[in-house]
Amino acid sequence: MTTNKIIPADILLHHEVSQFIFHEAKLQDEHEYDAWEALWADDGVYWIPANGTDIDPEKEMSIIYDNRSRIALRIRQFHTGKRYAQEPKSGVRRVTSNIEVTTLENGEIEARANSIIFEANLRGEFTWACRYIYNLRRKGDGFEMKKKTVLLANNDKALYTLAFLV
Repeated sequence: MTTNKIIPADILLHHEVSQFIFHEAKLQDEHEYDAWEALWADDGVYWIPANGTDIDPEKEMSIIYDNRSRIALRIRQFHTGKRYAQEPKSGVRRVTSNIEVTTLENGEIEARANSIIFEANLRGEFTWACRYIYNLRRKGDGFEMKKKTVLLANNDKALYTLAFLV
């Protein structure tokens, strides 16, 4: 006997958002910079705070605080071959989990996830731990990133160069 089960919309949304986050991670790990850049909204902001998580990026130092044009410039710089910290490119793999999804009042979606990133390069092997906070908007059948915040667990200490995409 076949039964048709109705899957609640929040489960479908969680699945869609999770697949988007996993796809973004794959693009980063595989150094697919152009495809990663295409995930961003025209008003996108990529933020990696320094010295804690409760800071104002307009008033305090950040590791990265890029608007959309700066994101595009960062990608163009990767293509120049002059990013010596990434020659040869780091081997990067990440495990992302604990994904939480919330629909905001304005219709945008906030997603939060934890990630452990393994990086291997000529300097050695490093492990990075972080919490991602995404603000996503629907775009066609998928999403675009309006904002991505990366809260590094050790952002209050001196860090090696972050020449790969976190």
